[in-house]
This record gives sequence, C-alpha cells and structure tokens, in this order.
Amino acid sequence: MKLRKQVTVCGGAIFCVAVFSLYLMLDRVQHDPARRQSGGNFPRSQISVLQNRIEQLEQLLEENHQIISHIKDSVMELTDTGAVSPSGHLPFRSANGSWVLPFDGRPTFLAVKPQDCQFAAGSRGQADVQMLDVYSLLKFDNPDGGVWKQGFDITYEPEEWDNEPLQVFVVPHSHNDPGWIKTFDKYFTDQTQHILNNMVVKLAEDPRRKFIWSEISFFSKWWETADIHKQEAMRKLILGGQLEIVTGGWVMTDEANVHYFAMIDQLIEGHQWLERNLGITPRSGWAVDPFGHSATMPYLLKRANLTSMLIQRVHYSIKKHFASTRSLEFMWRQSWDTGSSTDIFCHMMPFYSYDVPHTCGPDPKICCQFDFKRLPGGRINCPWKVPPKTVVEANVAERAHLLLDQYRKKSKLYRSKVLLVPLGDDFRYDKALEWDQQYTNYQKLFDYMNSHPEMHVQAQFGTLSEYFNAVYKAHGAAQGSRPADYPVLSGDFFAYADREDHYWTGYFTSRPFYKSLDRVIESHLRGAEILYSLAVANARHAGMEGRYPVSDYALLVDARRSVGLFQHHDAITGTAKENVVIDYGTKLLRSLIGLKRVIINAAHFLVMKNKEFYRFYQTDILSGLSSPLPPPSATPPPSCASDCFFLLSTRYLVLFNPVEQERLCAVTVLVNTVRVRVLTEDGQTLPVQLSAQWSTASQMSAEATFMVRLPPLGLAVFHLYDSPDSPMTLRSDTLLRVSGRDVTARATDPLPVRSQQSDPQTFYISSQSLTLGFSGTTGLLESIKRKDDPQEVKVQMQFMVYGTRPSKDKSGAYLFLPDGKAKVFSVVVSQMFSCLLEGFDSVSLVYCNKHTVESLQMTNKELAMRMVTDIQSGDVFYTDLNGFQMQPRRHYLKLPLQANFYPMPSQAYIQDSHHRLTLHTAQSLGVTSLESGQLEVIMDRRLMQDDNRGLGQGLKDNKKTANRFRLLLERRSTGNKMMDSATNSFPSILSHMTNAFLNHEVLALPVLPKRRGIPPLQTFAPLKSILPCDFHLLNLRSIQSQQQDPHSPSPYTALILHRLVLDCGLEAQNLGFNCTTTQGQLNVSGLFKNLDLQLLQPMSLTLMHSSTPLANDSSISLDPMEISAFKLKLR
Repeated sequence: MKLRKQVTVCGGAIFCVAVFSLYLMLDRVQHDPARRQSGGNFPRSQISVLQNRIEQLEQLLEENHQIISHIKDSVMELTDTGAVSPSGHLPFRSANGSWVLPFDGRPTFLAVKPQDCQFAAGSRGQADVQMLDVYSLLKFDNPDGGVWKQGFDITYEPEEWDNEPLQVFVVPHSHNDPGWIKTFDKYFTDQTQHILNNMVVKLAEDPRRKFIWSEISFFSKWWETADIHKQEAMRKLILGGQLEIVTGGWVMTDEANVHYFAMIDQLIEGHQWLERNLGITPRSGWAVDPFGHSATMPYLLKRANLTSMLIQRVHYSIKKHFASTRSLEFMWRQSWDTGSSTDIFCHMMPFYSYDVPHTCGPDPKICCQFDFKRLPGGRINCPWKVPPKTVVEANVAERAHLLLDQYRKKSKLYRSKVLLVPLGDDFRYDKALEWDQQYTNYQKLFDYMNSHPEMHVQAQFGTLSEYFNAVYKAHGAAQGSRPADYPVLSGDFFAYADREDHYWTGYFTSRPFYKSLDRVIESHLRGAEILYSLAVANARHAGMEGRYPVSDYALLVDARRSVGLFQHHDAITGTAKENVVIDYGTKLLRSLIGLKRVIINAAHFLVMKNKEFYRFYQTDILSGLSSPLPPPSATPPPSCASDCFFLLSTRYLVLFNPVEQERLCAVTVLVNTVRVRVLTEDGQTLPVQLSAQWSTASQMSAEATFMVRLPPLGLAVFHLYDSPDSPMTLRSDTLLRVSGRDVTARATDPLPVRSQQSDPQTFYISSQSLTLGFSGTTGLLESIKRKDDPQEVKVQMQFMVYGTRPSKDKSGAYLFLPDGKAKVFSVVVSQMFSCLLEGFDSVSLVYCNKHTVESLQMTNKELAMRMVTDIQSGDVFYTDLNGFQMQPRRHYLKLPLQANFYPMPSQAYIQDSHHRLTLHTAQSLGVTSLESGQLEVIMDRRLMQDDNRGLGQGLKDNKKTANRFRLLLERRSTGNKMMDSATNSFPSILSHMTNAFLNHEVLALPVLPKRRGIPPLQTFAPLKSILPCDFHLLNLRSIQSQQQDPHSPSPYTALILHRLVLDCGLEAQNLGFNCTTTQGQLNVSGLFKNLDLQLLQPMSLTLMHSSTPLANDSSISLDPMEISAFKLKLR
C-alpha cells in the first residue's frame, strides 16, 4: 500500500498527538547522533523547533469551522474502516492492511464562492449554427455532385453583378511544411530558401504583385542567412503591403493533438520574432493544412488581436451543407461565451483542397488550366488531361470568360460580392520561372477583365487581409466585427474526412512515444521558464545581476523553438517520414538537456541560503533531474517523482513543484538499502515506506516512498541518509500471485514477500476510502467502490485490437480504416503494483496497472484500452480540446465506426446523474465511446502501408511507450439532477488538479555530495499569497530583449494566466491544499515573496499589443475561461 495523507483519530485527541509528537521530536533531537552530524545544515536550535511546534498548536486552535468539520468527517472515516490503533501510537496498520500515518498538522479547506460555481451551471449566448446540431441534421451521404464531386451544380444569372461588380482577390501562397517528407533543414536548403530569394526579386518587379507567408520558423532561418540588402528589400515589401505575414506562428500548428500551452508558446515565439525584426503585427489567420480544426484556435487568435481567420480541412459533407446555406463565412464564437466577446470572423474554403485546381471554382478540370506551373513542358501536368495555355492576344478573351465563369460560381456560395481565390500549393514558387508564368499570365487576364466593363468584375492580386477588409467594407462593417446577417457558429470541426469514409482519425494516436515526449518537454519548458524568471528577478533584487548566468536564456529560446517546431501539423501528428521523426526527436532531446541545465542552475541559486556563496561554475552541485520518460522496462508506480537515486551516502534531495498550488504527494526514489531515513529541512523525521521494486516477475529491489508537502512553484529541501530503523520506517507487504508455473520470488531482505496461487476469483485491494476489484485471471481492474457511496461501480478494463481492411484502402499514419469491431486482446498483467495513492485525502485514485503489451510485433493492428462501466451515459461523451476546454460529443450509428473517434489531449469522461468517470491522460491519443458506459482509447498503431495521403510510408517505427493515465470516479451531488447542457461541460476542481499533477510531475534534483561539503540549503517558496484555485499559471516567460541579439532577455516577464471554470456539482472533499476562489480577482503585487513589482501592464496574448499600465497595487480581474497576459517588471 502506498502512503497517503491521513488524519487524526478524534477531535479531542488532536492536541495530545501534537504534544506527544513534539515530545518525541525533542527527544530525537537530543539523542540522534546522525542528527548532530548534520547540524551544520539545520542550524535551528531546539528552542526554535519548540517555538515552531507551539506556533503550529496555536494555528490549530485558530482554524475555522470548515476545518473542524473536515476533522469530524475524517474521524467518521477512521471509525468506519476499523482503523483504531491497538496501542494508540502512530503510525500503525489498520484492519485492511493500510498504514495510518501521523496527522499532517495542516488541515485544509475548500472555500469556493457560490458565484464561482454559477458559470458552469449558467445559460449561454445562442449561436445560429451549433456544430453538434449540424451533425444530427446531416445524412453524411456522398452523392455525385457533378464537376464538383462532393457538392452540387452551381448556377447564376448573368446580370447578377450589374449593380455591384464582383471583386476578385487572387492570393498567391506557398505552403511550406517545416518537416514532412524531408527534414526542416533539408526543405530549407532544397526549396524554401529559393522561394524567399525569388520573392525578393520577383515581387519588386511589379507593385501589383502580392504574396502571403505563414511559417516564421522558415522565415527566420532565411532572415539569419540573408545579407543586409535582402533583408531591407524584404522589409520594404512587407511594409509596402506586397507581402503579408499571416498568422505569424512559428509553425502552422496541428489543432488536434497539441496542448494549448504549446499552441500559445509557438504563437508568441513567431510574433516576438516579427516584432523584434520587422516591427509588424499579423492581422489574419491562415490554416489550410491542419487535419480538422479546433475551437481553441479562434479564441487564441482573437486574444492575440487578430481580426479574421481562414480554415480549409473540414468534412466534405459539412462543407457542402455550409455552401448550400451560404454559411461558409461566419463569426466563430466559443460555446461557453455568454456574450460575443470571443467572436472572430472565419472564412471556410469550400472545395476539396488548397491547390490551384480546387480554388478558382467548382470545376477542377477548368481551374487546373489556370495553374501556369503546369504549362506543357514542365514537370507536372493536369490529371484532367486539359493543359493550361499561355495567355496571348488571340486567346485572352476566351480564357478570361472561362475563368470568370468559375469565379462567379464560387462567389455564389458566399454572402458578399467579394471573392477569395488562393493561388498556390506545397513549396510552390521555388523557381524564378514559376513566378513569371503565374504573375504574367494572370496579369494579362486581370487587365482584360478590368478593361471590359460589361464583364462587371474587378480582379487583382491581393493579400489575405486585403480580401477580408474588402468584405467588411462591402457590408459597411468595422474590421473584425460581424457583417449584417452573417451567422454565428460554435463548436469544432473534428473529425475530418476528405472523401468517402476516409476519416483522418488515426493520427490522433500515431507515434504515441513522440506525443508523450512532447508533453514531458512542454512541462520542463514551463518549469524552466518559471524558475529562470524567478531566479533572474531574485538575483536582481539581491543586486547580483552580473553573477547569475543570463546565458541560460539562449537555452530557453532553443527549447521554445524546438517545441514550437514539433507542434507543426506533420510533427506531433506522427505523419512525417521516419528519418524526419528522428530529426524532430533529436531536436527535442537536445532541448530537454538544455532545459535541465536551466532548471538546475535556477534551482541551485534559489535554494542557497546565503546567495553570497553562489558561484556559477559550481552549479554541478545539483545532479540531473528525474528521467524524462519512464524507462521502457518496468517502472515504479506513478507518484510525484521517480528517480534512480542510490543512497551511497548522506544525500540531499531538492524537489520542484511546477504547479501553482501547494502539493501533498508521495515521492518515490529507488534506493540501494532498506535502511532509509528522511528528514525535512527543519529536522523532522518523515514516515518512509519501503516497497519492492520489480525488475522482472521474480526479481526485485527496494524503493522508498515518503509523503511531502511542497510549496506552490517552489523548491523543497529534504535530507536522506542511511540509518537504522525508526518507528517511522514502514514496510509494505508484497503479495505475489503465481499462476501454475514454478515461479519463486527473490526478495530483498527484509521486505516480506508472500506468494499464493492465482485463481479466477475477483480479488480486492482496499484503502480507507476505496475498494478496488481486480480480475483473478488477468489482473485487470473490474470495479470501484467508494466508501461514501453505497453503490459499487463496475469499471472493467479490457484490451482490444483492431485490424485494417482487406480492400485497397487501408489504415495508415493519417487514416483509421478498421476491418470491423475490435476483438478482445488477451492481456495478463505481469506486474501489478497494489498501489492506491490517495494524494487527495480519500477522493482520488491511482491504479498502477503496469504491464508490457508485446503488441508491437503484430502487423496492421491497433491496440485499444476499453473501460466498460454501468454508468448510463447513453450516446454522449466528452473530450477536451487542447487541454483548454471540454467539448460534448455524440456517438452516431449513421457514421462509420472510425468517424466516432476524437482527439483526447488531456481528458475524456462519461457521466450519468450519479457518477462521472474521467480518464486523464499525459499524452494525446484518440478516444471514443462506442456504447453507453464505455470509454475507449487507441494506445498504439502498427501499420505496414501508406494510406495515399502523400507520406509514402506506413507506421513501422513503434517504440515501447509508457502511456500514463489517471482514472477519476466522482459522485455527482444529489442536487445535480438537472439536464446536462448539450453544448458545455466543465471539469471539477479535483479533475483540474488531477490533470495538473499528471501533466506537471514533481522534478527531483539530487544534490551531489562534495568533498568540501554542501553550502546550507533552504526551501524556496516564491508565493507570498496563495493563488485562487481556479487560476492556472500558464507561464512566467522572460521576454526577449529588443536589441538584435534574440538570445538575451529584457528586464520584463510575461505572466500568462488562465481562469478555470469549476463544475461544483461533483462532490469535492479535502483536496490536500487550501482551495479558495475570489471571483476572478488577483492582486499581483502581493503574489511574489521578496520581489517588488515595478510594472503591471495588460498585454495581448502574444505581447504585441499593450494597454495602459495599471497601478502596481491594482487587482487584475479575469472572466471565467479567460486567458490573459501581463507584462511585469519584478526586482
């Protein structure tokens, strides 16, 4: 049994226990020889320890009625489970085999204001188009639409434009993937640099020529290699309006698997680069290639002060429906928005692709004739067998009329007489010849059209924002505001199908190893940003600016860019070639090493008691952090931190809590002795549990687990040493269930191991608040029973396997095309750690089900984990979008099986009026609910063939991947019998914290012993006041210097906050930390200890637009769900 926070036996005995433990402690201080030896590091006198204890007793007396009621509840729990100590001493073993620990002395309370619960239960502003309703409405059939195969025949009357001519904006573009078939660097060398070099020359030849560019990762690389004349020429084109930077992110991010932390970070990185080098701010979003679109993206673009956006890859049936109702342009609103503050104008492209044959109008056979790169004699041609013709005097009239007919038909799908016609494709315009072919021939067509008034058209090259501005002007609307009669839409655009039943739902799971690695590195990046900003500010405060290594900022920039690059829609998606995937992985690992260096340097500075002793060259005092990914073999049960941490001598351990709330949790370290003692910084002995760590089914070593309370965003110091047993050393029982074969366990003395023959009967593991049932045959979870709930909930875990179709179209990196329903895949848990880790005093559960599924040798198979429960969820389930918001889903029988899968970046849940079961995940995977009461996740896919989407490879490079989950069963309070909202749902406070703890594990930094001794260390707790528990600190990011060197920081820091919405209809018990809410108010000047706030300035999300600075002592206010950025100067 794992350790957990426990409570004292009864209200009256609290003080006796406290005084008794005080007596024991004073006694130990006087008699412990090891304690005296280490006295140099804990110089507090016995008096101060006594003083501390008295203060703690006084605090206990002063706690309010909430705490008393929690104690009463806890007493009831203890008496219910028969946990009465025979001798009256703590710790002791209760009847169910659990250890009952000494009272932590810090009762906690939950004080969520009723007003902060109202948003989750309240009504919403109405959207005209709700995507869930569209799904219910459509048949999803696929009749032949004629020349526009997936659409319909478009007709018009010739005189429709007599009063208001058609305005046509042809927007040349080149879609540059930062890695796909080639690596980022190879693409740059072979193609991208030539595109940008030609652009500088060719756009300058005629001021009427326009172009748009999106990916700053490529643009910045070109800029760094270009000479000053090229840079000036490029700057002139941008400032003169011939070249527009659209979106301006580091990449054109995927929208399914990415976490909103990384979506924002890559957008900031791109925008900061533009601000420093070009002084420009993007106005319009351009996303032509992500495989489906998330509702999070329009929110982030809006918060970054963009006014309009464009999307392309949407299910063909939805495109057809929107085209038929002329709803392809709409205001995209967040489903939780009570007003219209999140609205952003969005343009959806109507046809199959963003290439030239599918952008001029509905007939690709005709449009292809106007892609002048395909002129006869070139390397590519038109599949429709009619080639383009060079425009000359003799054919210009016929060509212009043919093209205008397509323009007019396309414009009939929109509500304005302004038309957008993109002109480009992947890596286009890399040869000077193509610039001439496209621009010269089109200019002849435009000149002809514009000089013939009877054609009633005004055609020109344009940028994306020029098109949007013309739409606003045509409707008399202000830029970015809603034109009259345009619909408002809420919802998202998953899952995407481009033809037939080819749903792009496979990439939600493809290459899960890298999806997992991405999140580990994101957590390290956030942690490094926060610690670096705090270290620099503290160094400034102490007048030690020159002594702290600001050179670490270059490592942060490198990591931001590597993580940013990996958010690209062919990277995190798992849809690049094998050698490209390795290149991404190499860049990420290099960044991880750099981030560890930043964290170690910052932690070293911050925990030193006397900063005068700080020397940068000594930073090797803290050794490496906990390993970035669990090793592929057996791993210890998930807890706050795990490390290969061998006690060769007295050691110090520094633990970093990257979460903005206090954290009570179990820390596990591997040890080479069973004689382990753990002291807190002020000399208190902590209870330590020694457990078996299994390397194989029959061999084990030891690990030590102890409960710690860590300050928010802080660094806590602990002292571990080899010592004879104390009453605080607990030994876990290990029960080895042996099946038939003669397996004997080799135990590490003195950890007891019992063996018993396994049988098919269900066996149970209990804690004080939960009883779990497991299958005797497979060892898999079967049921969960909460102590406070009369009802046992069936939660049966199964592993399933999908095959792929026998027909020509098979599953690949993008597509999921199963051969029917999943078949049961027999798994026997080879190692099951009987581990109930109750980090949140009796509510949460970690079921450590560690087994190695040797499925990777199978071919054309996909492995799924399915939870079968008796929760009456019907056909409704909930998945998150980018870890930012929850989106209700429905399972539709009218859709093929693969169409019912959705991305799950951080959680999915099912619920009925009694329970909610949430599966939290530390990596993005595909999820569905195929029947009432089920949740199913695709864990890995091994596919032997390409799926004809351009990759040219299957998925054969599988790696052993430790997918990490938390399962949370919550009881819905009885007052919550009202109908669940069809469009909104929110996690509980417990769910939010479970997610934060899973995604931001405690980092362990062992301190290396030195011959000359270790300078005194002390806990670093940066926060003066607690952050409201519905605030998430998304980042504390040092802002770049505006000088030319991008690798030096300015004195400013960006504070990015997200206000969470809490569903209070789920019963929350003691969370293990004080949770209060403030109706969105926060005093920033009172937040950081020992730092002065010299500037507090609200900014746009990517720091490009600033508001008037606030008074330093102002409170800031965030609405529910709001993400806001502030520029701080701390010293």
